[in-house]
Amino acid sequence: MSTLQRAKHQAKAHPLALDAALAAAVLTCMVAGSFVEPRHPGNVSWNLRTPDPLSLVLITLGAAALVFRRRAPMTVLVLTGTVSVIESVTGDPRAPVAMSAVIALYTVASTTDRPTTWRVGLLTMTVLTGAAMSAGSLPWYAQENLAIFAWTGIGATAGDAVRSRRAFVQAIRERAERAERTREEEARRRVAEERLRIARDLHDVVAHHIALVNVQAGVASHVMDKRPDQAKEALSHVREASRSALNELRATVGLLRQSGDPEAPTEPAPGLDRLDELTGTFRNAGLHIEVARADQGITLPAAVDLAAYRVIQEALTNVQKHAGAQAKAEVSVVRVGPNIEITVLDDGTGEDTTPDNGGGHGLLGMRERVTALRGTLTTGPRYGGGFRVHAILPVENRTATGEAPA
Repeated sequence: MSTLQRAKHQAKAHPLALDAALAAAVLTCMVAGSFVEPRHPGNVSWNLRTPDPLSLVLITLGAAALVFRRRAPMTVLVLTGTVSVIESVTGDPRAPVAMSAVIALYTVASTTDRPTTWRVGLLTMTVLTGAAMSAGSLPWYAQENLAIFAWTGIGATAGDAVRSRRAFVQAIRERAERAERTREEEARRRVAEERLRIARDLHDVVAHHIALVNVQAGVASHVMDKRPDQAKEALSHVREASRSALNELRATVGLLRQSGDPEAPTEPAPGLDRLDELTGTFRNAGLHIEVARADQGITLPAAVDLAAYRVIQEALTNVQKHAGAQAKAEVSVVRVGPNIEITVLDDGTGEDTTPDNGGGHGLLGMRERVTALRGTLTTGPRYGGGFRVHAILPVENRTATGEAPA
């Protein structure tokens, strides 16, 4: 930390001490100014003089009041303005008592709003300048009287500028902190949702298959005791490999999860056989859904069945979230040649016609699932309102590398 930064930190930590130092400096300047006077009007040479005792008392009162300028700025302004008016009426020649009133006016302007600054500033300028022009031996247009008018205006203007800059900086800081906090919360939420989704998908789609392979390999190793030793050894290797894969899967899921996450379901992955149950949950939530199916009797691969289910689930979720309270949805599942086509339509009139347009995982997750199965997904708004999701999935499941699953 530099010396300047350390000084600023100490000043913020001890504002009363800073105001006391400022009051001492103002007192020194006013006392020094009370001992000199211009030799001639407009001349830059000066003469020494002895100030009146009353002027010194007024100077001391005005400077002492500045110690409390942060705690009671308006009271300090009234006090310093009063001693300045008294000095203007009684002082001959005058002492620079108005200097304390200018600083008090600056403090008021820097701590209040702009309308208050205008009202208080105009009142202070009028009272101090009027008292200086109407009292004393100097003519009303003397430079000393005009200087009081100028310095009070400068004090009010400078205080208002400082207040405006302080408010602007504070607003920028709050906006940046709010944006950072919102960004971090959104990132944590998305990471948690994606992490939990991956953990559940790994368990639902893969774990029970590996468990079945492990059980079947164990049974086979027992019923094939009379087979050649080489076959028995191979089956033993299969069992060991499946057990290792299951352990690695558990380790992966454990890394993805945190303490406090809900347990992942252990039932088989959902498919189109649970479509009625899925649509029923949305109907119970108030969404009107019509379902048309022309795929009866078709046995889909597990990955295709799961992808079709997830596409419909996410599309209906977007309808529920974005299409409006009176929206209706249509779901169709049709076998067309070697493919199965999933279509979800809605007639929503909500303003948000592009679900997850802000970078969410809904449409992105659907597209990743469909693309991984060598399918195609098209989404977009409908003519006349609403949204359309259309997915084409091959019945003979192939991965993105073109290889059929074992």
